[in-house]
Amino acid sequence: MKNKIVTAEEAVGLVHDGDTLVFSGFGLVGVPDGLAAALEKRFVDTGAPRDLTLFFGGGPGDAKDQGLNRLAHEGLVKRAIGGHWGLVPRLGELALANKIEAYNLPLGVISHMYREVAAGKPGNLSPVGLGTFVDPRLEGGKINARTTEELVEVMTLAGREMLFYKAPKPNVAFIRGTTADPDGNIAMDREALTQDVLAIAMATRNSGGVVIAQVEYITENGAMLPRRVKVPGILVDCVVVAKPEHHWQTYGTQYSPALSGEMRVPLDAVPPLPLDERKVIARRAAFELMPNAIVNLGIGMPGGVANIAAEERLLPYMTLTAEPGIVGGVPGSGLNFGTSTNASAQLDMNQQFDFYDGGGLDLAVLGLAECDARGNINVSRFGPKLAGAGGFINITQNSRTVIFIGTFTAGGLKVAISDGRLNILNEGKHRKFVEKIEQVTFSGENAARDGKRVLYVTERCVLALTPEGLELVEIAPGVEIERDILPHMAFRPIIGKPTLMDERIFRADAMGLKDILLSISLLDRISYNAGRNLLFLNFQGLKLRTPKDAHDVQDAVERRCKEIGRKVNVVVNYDGFQIEESAMDAYAGVVQYMVANYYSNITRFTTSAFLREKLGKAISERGLAPHIYETRGEAESSVG
Repeated sequence: MKNKIVTAEEAVGLVHDGDTLVFSGFGLVGVPDGLAAALEKRFVDTGAPRDLTLFFGGGPGDAKDQGLNRLAHEGLVKRAIGGHWGLVPRLGELALANKIEAYNLPLGVISHMYREVAAGKPGNLSPVGLGTFVDPRLEGGKINARTTEELVEVMTLAGREMLFYKAPKPNVAFIRGTTADPDGNIAMDREALTQDVLAIAMATRNSGGVVIAQVEYITENGAMLPRRVKVPGILVDCVVVAKPEHHWQTYGTQYSPALSGEMRVPLDAVPPLPLDERKVIARRAAFELMPNAIVNLGIGMPGGVANIAAEERLLPYMTLTAEPGIVGGVPGSGLNFGTSTNASAQLDMNQQFDFYDGGGLDLAVLGLAECDARGNINVSRFGPKLAGAGGFINITQNSRTVIFIGTFTAGGLKVAISDGRLNILNEGKHRKFVEKIEQVTFSGENAARDGKRVLYVTERCVLALTPEGLELVEIAPGVEIERDILPHMAFRPIIGKPTLMDERIFRADAMGLKDILLSISLLDRISYNAGRNLLFLNFQGLKLRTPKDAHDVQDAVERRCKEIGRKVNVVVNYDGFQIEESAMDAYAGVVQYMVANYYSNITRFTTSAFLREKLGKAISERGLAPHIYETRGEAESSVG
């Protein structure tokens, strides 16, 4: 076709019975709603097409009747393979009623599948999902009894256990952009996310399928500079100009140039959250933020951590991200979840999951819906409600530190917060800490085995994951363990000597968190495990500018070593560590002195290749073993 501009009715006429339709959109953002509406109308009017397979990632819908919800008709859909289902409840109802075949796979896996199919590969090979409900030894991602085909297979590669996810072959793709020319070149200037539209278009085109793009505007050929073109016309078969009501930027915002990165807006006007249980939880989670950290915040309550970071003036000192590709800025919440205001960069979603899966996240804060004694978490399925995993599995499995946050009970919980204390006025009807969860979305056993740091933060207490199970480590001022905690759990956690949560969390004034996080006491960075005779030095985010800074480190660590009274094995976390040249020689001397006098063995780790090279060189010049590992697990295994 010389001119690829067609009507919506002509475009959806290209969808045939039995086709596999890839539908773009991340939840509430960038949904090709006009194409969905036209396809629904065709089916209602004519009964065709029938028996489609829907293949989608971020559950493109509004939690009511738009997006993929429009296609939730018996006969129209035969099978659905999706990452997140919470915003497509009408489709979820068909799945739970056993009326269609249905799968829930990790969002990052689906995002990578598009790219694998584009490259002519049969699917995606990944460790993501091991030990969760997508593992075929549990449920294999199958949602109901009608679904029998195995799409997930356990494999071993180079001695490492992996999951292979079989990818469907797409026949049709619905994607979305801002502007197109008659040749089908697509730009995305006003879109809040670029999503995976390029990978989807390439996968569908290379599979012999049809790519249909929904846009707002048509320009003449040659009017767009090459760098503006996100999807080249060679991958696009036809273009439909949508009605304005079918092309909102998100389901909550018609259009904001701040969300599309076309302008930056002041953030000083962000109002503080009211002091309630949600703010208490977000505040406690914010204590886990570290300078220079790269952070992911999940949907719902975790978004409150961004508000706390803004209120405490912490945003310039860390990078907040979201799985559809946002880097920096303030992640959106509610109907704008997945977007960011004042972002510094925007990646395609498959690229973001490359970064996440490879270990790029320092900290993830996600929701706590249901938890058992081993620290396993369910956020994906609750009886008649199908939420789906979304990016939860990728994020929690690969982030260095994971914080699950949520109220201790649900359904009617009421609290009073005053004078730095928490009082439970009315207990929630539903327990979250249960004997058996309905579905494993996060494997506590696997995380404990790998030595991952995991906290479970509620308004009244904090629990930590240990190899033996959950341990109660903090309680809120005003809370009693026997009265307010244990009666409302289906199991008894490990109870040692829990400390009080910081009283500032329960007061109306700002907490001064910026000063705390930027000046963590050196002594607070040192912890000792007597059973393993292991000293852990947490130098994450520490900056040494002068020789005195280096000698201050020596004084603090030497003091602790003298208290221990014997030589120790040492593991040092250098993630986010910064050292200026003026301090380098002095610090290398400190390391040499401590090794000679107090350390039996020492290993180090950081994900920064530059820092590994820089520190390794300085250490080797002192005649010491220079190797620095990439992960804490590798470092601890090496030290013995």
